Amino acid sequence: MIKKIVMKNLTCASCINKIERRVSRLAYVNSASFNYANQILMVDFKEINNEAKALKEIKEIVDALEDNIETYYYENKPSEHKVSFFKEYFFVLLGVFIFAINFGFYRIPQLFDTSLIPYFLTQIFYWLGYLLLISRLMIKQIKNFRKSSFFDENTLMIIATLAAMIIGKHEEAIGVIMLYSIGEHLQNRAVQKSKSEISSLMDIKIEFANILVNDKIIIKDPLQIKVDDIIVIKNGERVPVDGEVVLGSTSLNTSQLTGESKLLRVDVGSSVLSGTINVGDVIHIRAKKEYSNSTLGKLIDLIENSTSNKSSVELFITKFSKIYTPIVVGLALLLVLIGWIIAPNDVLGPNGYIYRAAIFLVISCPCSLVLSIPLSYYAGIGAAAKRGILFKGSTFLQTLTDVKTIAIDKTGTLTHGSFFVTEYTDDETLKVAASIEKFSSHPIAAAIVAKFGKRRIYDAENTKEIPGYGISATINGKQALAGNQKFIESFGIEINQEKLPVGSYTFIALNKKYLGFVVVKDELKESSMETIRYFTKHYDTVMLTGDNEASASEIAQKLGGIEYYAELLPEQKLEKFNAIRTNSISLYVGDGINDAPLLKNADIGVSMGSASDLAIEVSDVIIINNDIRFLDMAIRIAKKTRLIATENIVFSMTVKLIFLVLSVFGIMYMWFSIFADVGVTLLCVVNALRIIYQQKYYYHDFKTETIKPDTL
Repeated sequence: MIKKIVMKNLTCASCINKIERRVSRLAYVNSASFNYANQILMVDFKEINNEAKALKEIKEIVDALEDNIETYYYENKPSEHKVSFFKEYFFVLLGVFIFAINFGFYRIPQLFDTSLIPYFLTQIFYWLGYLLLISRLMIKQIKNFRKSSFFDENTLMIIATLAAMIIGKHEEAIGVIMLYSIGEHLQNRAVQKSKSEISSLMDIKIEFANILVNDKIIIKDPLQIKVDDIIVIKNGERVPVDGEVVLGSTSLNTSQLTGESKLLRVDVGSSVLSGTINVGDVIHIRAKKEYSNSTLGKLIDLIENSTSNKSSVELFITKFSKIYTPIVVGLALLLVLIGWIIAPNDVLGPNGYIYRAAIFLVISCPCSLVLSIPLSYYAGIGAAAKRGILFKGSTFLQTLTDVKTIAIDKTGTLTHGSFFVTEYTDDETLKVAASIEKFSSHPIAAAIVAKFGKRRIYDAENTKEIPGYGISATINGKQALAGNQKFIESFGIEINQEKLPVGSYTFIALNKKYLGFVVVKDELKESSMETIRYFTKHYDTVMLTGDNEASASEIAQKLGGIEYYAELLPEQKLEKFNAIRTNSISLYVGDGINDAPLLKNADIGVSMGSASDLAIEVSDVIIINNDIRFLDMAIRIAKKTRLIATENIVFSMTVKLIFLVLSVFGIMYMWFSIFADVGVTLLCVVNALRIIYQQKYYYHDFKTETIKPDTL
């Protein structure tokens, strides 16, 4: 069972990693993963007999690592209260005041009579100011010691500044702590701002719904909506659940759900997705799904749970930060030891090896990496979600950048999936087909039933459908069959090899005799033609379909002569896909139940928003508006995310390396070293936000190919 635990105000990256590890070690927990944007810890419990006791133990873990963190179950949100800046930083501010007064007496003699304060008392005031300034870090470190955690960024800062104080670098030590405290506050503000920006991309939760009950409107929580409830959607209100319009007509703004700014016109009988906004007249819709199973509910759940599958880069940074600090402390001690050997008289000097080691420790804080890398990937997930592309985790965002092979289903993915009957053998054939196809949910079956209309059909019993093959039933005691050629022939029935028109055809048999055929066609999406032609230039692209050779060939030619394989059964699709993927990273795009094995088997499975529930469940990426062009956009967002994450890693490590080398050779001041810590962190966090704002890279004119994937 998965429970959401809010950890409000938690921004310490190393603390987050420790909380995840320690909560995961609890006997009743399978795993734990923290969501940076929502500040929610997703805990997968093996069992939970006492929720209050479990929360208490988890809260103890949090409180041992960080102060002022509000920890509670997501569904038990307490009343808002904030810790004031003055209260949180009281001792820091007091330390600054004492330091300022003491500095004035000691360093500005023309303003004060220094004889009034003995030198040793001045030193006491320096130490008092220092201890007050560093008290927040000391409290955190003591809590870490209690939990057998000895090394993190607090350790580095305490050791470095304490060493500086001991060798007489009072102003620099205290100045660094002041700058660090200011930088920490600004860093937390920047992280919170980043999280707000990312979260606001998908700020589409619905607080209430207008339910029509006995001609009266009753306001209910969306979670209380049941299937077949009539919901009144007024102008400016958001559709709470997926449904069908039963009264009125209007225009819907789908931009926050699909990324498209064009309004969608709906009338009676039209299907509407939850999350769209009514910008016209009042409409009534009949709920077809409950909130948790609707598009909006699933979308929000996916966004909130997207950090459960972390990218290899994030996992590496987490492991790296765990061993990084002890290594840095060891190197600093080694630097002092080397200095003691080669220049023993210069160890305690004003620019001696202890001072250099202290600067080395300040520079080495890993915050810039630990904070900015997860934020970069979450920004990528948020930017994609804003455009109607849902990633089920940052690991898929990263994997998408390495895709070499793309396989695509035809029906509903490249085509509209709206079949219409073009020809059939005779009325009797169509009638038998409609009589048994009405029990199938396949689009072809719906087209056949719609073609026959409201005329009286045969009573069919004992229906049995085999996905990818066909459907059987009993009509007046006779066996009736509708399906592909292999399905009909499997019953020992021979099909006349007559010349058939191009299209998808269903063969009909009754009482062990071939009756005839029904031909249906499906139109290719205009966006498919330009997108697939573009993909074939940059990826190994192939179409896999269960449709007949003639129909598949016609579609393939319209797509620019794309490679294709036709007349494939579900298991044959999987075999063919495994044969063509070789050793490259593979991607499969589909939308049907029969596509589920491929979606699950591929390195990246992409399903369309109109896909079956099973296809959506097993896929890794969901394109809500069913437009294949958004697959290219997803790849571009993934590449931009990887680029910015790489920039942050390279920039952070380069600056730190340069400053570290300078500190080893004694040409670096502790004042400047704080830039390599807090300054670099702030710049990396701000850089991560570029993923959200640099929209021009995500939209591409396929005809002109102004932007190539490799340039991102």
